[in-house]
Amino acid sequence: MENIDLLTKSYNYELDANFIADRPVPGRHHSKLMVYDQENDQVIHTSFQNISEFLPAKSLVVLNESKVFPCRLLGEKTSGGKAELFLLSLLRSKHGYPAMIKSRGKKKLGDKFLFGNLEATITRRGDEGDFYIEFNISDEKLLMTLEEMAHIPIPPYIRDGIADEKDREDYQTVYAKELGSVAAPTAGLHFTEKVFESLAAKNIDKAFVTLHVGAGTFKPVNSDNILEHRMHSELFRISKDNLNKLNQAQNIFAVGTTSLRVLESSYKNEKFYFDQDNGFSETSIFLYPGVPVNSIRGLITNFHLPQSTLLMLVSALIGREKTLELYEIAKENKYRFFSYGDAMLILRGKRS
Repeated sequence: MENIDLLTKSYNYELDANFIADRPVPGRHHSKLMVYDQENDQVIHTSFQNISEFLPAKSLVVLNESKVFPCRLLGEKTSGGKAELFLLSLLRSKHGYPAMIKSRGKKKLGDKFLFGNLEATITRRGDEGDFYIEFNISDEKLLMTLEEMAHIPIPPYIRDGIADEKDREDYQTVYAKELGSVAAPTAGLHFTEKVFESLAAKNIDKAFVTLHVGAGTFKPVNSDNILEHRMHSELFRISKDNLNKLNQAQNIFAVGTTSLRVLESSYKNEKFYFDQDNGFSETSIFLYPGVPVNSIRGLITNFHLPQSTLLMLVSALIGREKTLELYEIAKENKYRFFSYGDAMLILRGKRS
């Protein structure tokens, strides 16, 4: 018998465009929060600023401190046609910087694109429709130039992906530190100093990990069976101090799917591991129903796109049917969806 949990179409749901948040609510912590208590199968509706009331004392919340960099450049080909370049990473390989390029006509090695005084040249073709490029300025000057010229890469379902100056603040967590992501770890957007103060008052500590979110997080699942989907890979690391915190914690709550990807990739034999001498590690972990998730007591997350790997990840925790049921409840209660939308706290039941 076919396992419907492995069918991509099983993760579809209807969503009117009116539910998609195009801006965060004024005052980040005023977003709505749905709390799902799995043990009691109970749903509670509250505000994110009250999240400390639902987390056990002495818990540890784990946040991804990666910072979004301006990576979307709008310019032209040397022939004059429009061109858009989306820089995928600030980590330069021996082939150059990975990027996606949108322009009319076939792209080939040596093609040049102009963005004001900034010039990009294709040096190599990637494996999945991407390219490697070199710029006409030094690596040291590149970041300053991007800050001046490039746009923040908000997702295409938010105002058609056209960012403005307000997004430079809105599409960044208040604790963002390590530059390198092309998408925000959006569950963290709800946190403010007021929320952190309320957590500290309940003796709830925080730890930080770094996972640089790549464009693959938006990659659709095009296969009928999710096992045929090629999961994107992302770089992550955990500092020694934060690793110690993780291994001493009793109740760990991941803030967002990116933090959970780090935790589950580092967890083995009831302990967290990370080689401090190796710099970044790489993960292409894919979590879906049937894959055990053992590293966390709960998850803080937003409401995700239909048929996305992020929705499948949430379903790995509480089951696909329950996840979709909660999404219907969210719609009934006018929750806002996706990156700038509202949040959900999943309190997992006791392990059997």
